[in-house]
Amino acid sequence: MTNTLLDDLKWRGLLYQQTDEEGLEGLLNKEKISLYCGVDPTADSMHIGHIVPLLTLRRFQMHGHRPILLVGGATGMIGDPSGRSEERQLQTPEQIDKNVQGIKKQMEQIFDFNSENGAQMVNNNDWIGSMTIIEFLRDFGKLLGVNYMLAKDNVASRLDSGISFTEFSYMLIQGIDFNHLYDNYGCRVQIGGSDQWGNITTGLEVIRKMHDEETKAFGITIPLVTKADGTKFGKSAGGAVWLDAEKTSPYEFYQFWINTADADVIKYMKIFTFIEREEIEAFEVTVEEEPHLRKAQKALAEEMTRLIHGQEALDNAIRISKALFSGDLKSLSTDEMKDAFKDVPSFEMPKEDKNIVDFIVEAGISSSKRQGREDVNNGAISFNGEKITDTQYVVDATDRLEDEFTIVRRGRRNYTMVKFV
Repeated sequence: MTNTLLDDLKWRGLLYQQTDEEGLEGLLNKEKISLYCGVDPTADSMHIGHIVPLLTLRRFQMHGHRPILLVGGATGMIGDPSGRSEERQLQTPEQIDKNVQGIKKQMEQIFDFNSENGAQMVNNNDWIGSMTIIEFLRDFGKLLGVNYMLAKDNVASRLDSGISFTEFSYMLIQGIDFNHLYDNYGCRVQIGGSDQWGNITTGLEVIRKMHDEETKAFGITIPLVTKADGTKFGKSAGGAVWLDAEKTSPYEFYQFWINTADADVIKYMKIFTFIEREEIEAFEVTVEEEPHLRKAQKALAEEMTRLIHGQEALDNAIRISKALFSGDLKSLSTDEMKDAFKDVPSFEMPKEDKNIVDFIVEAGISSSKRQGREDVNNGAISFNGEKITDTQYVVDATDRLEDEFTIVRRGRRNYTMVKFV
């Protein structure tokens, strides 16, 4: 008997490594289980690269299984060496606590906490934080040989550049987590990114050593998400794409997804959305036959923005996008303009009244005074959504939004933010 959930995960490209594929399939066919994924609070927000294992965990929940969401208040104090070439900068307990709260809020957006198999949130500081160094060394340090730990990729890759005992011990602490959840929450499976394989298998080894009876715990990793050209996924012009609306606004978030390349959009739909297989296959046809309509990109952007920021934020992101496409900037608030034009070319200018032709030439919007006069006469220049056709027009304080900036458009799509200093 095949398991429809595992079949779906394979089709979506979400299974990279499994410790016992046959055993896990048999378990899932027999019963509903608890399984977990951990996130260390290294920042007060997750970015989109963090959420692939979490969204996979949500798929298990949608099939009746119970997700356990571990926020690493303790492991965040240590630092995971996985995928890094150097030691992490240690954070203060106060910063870690703040980060934990931010991440908890974001998890509440993704998971259902109120159903029969509602998600449970735990913090490993609750059981690691009170452990003495003697307890750690006697109860758990004896379980693993140094050679076993040195053979793990996340440690072996750091031996040349150097690794502290602090980060070396990280995998054992994560192993303690898996064992704690196995004992106290009946947790049978850990899910993580591909860089977590060493930590996950160490957890299974700790469980095996701590129990006399045959244990039935499993590990799954998710492949690293890349673009079709092999480059890293999840970066925009402004850096990482965060889930926190203060760091990456819902409009920027929406724009990130809607600008997905045709070569990537179906892959991302499979990985990130809960759209059913038949619908995704229909979108695949539209990408091939009518790519200019960008139907798949719109669906992807809408699904992801609604999931992370809610329907109201999605509606606002679509409204801003339409206003920019049509050039109707007057319908936007000053804050929305700031948000929408954060990454367009900008130019700094002193706060003084200036003839429009001189202004647009100085800001590099028109290449010469002759071209500037032509652009104004032809109606190609707009200030904050207002078309200016008078070459004698004087740009003054009334054109400065919040006395800080002016959005100048030349032609249909060329925007410049002029900042006043």
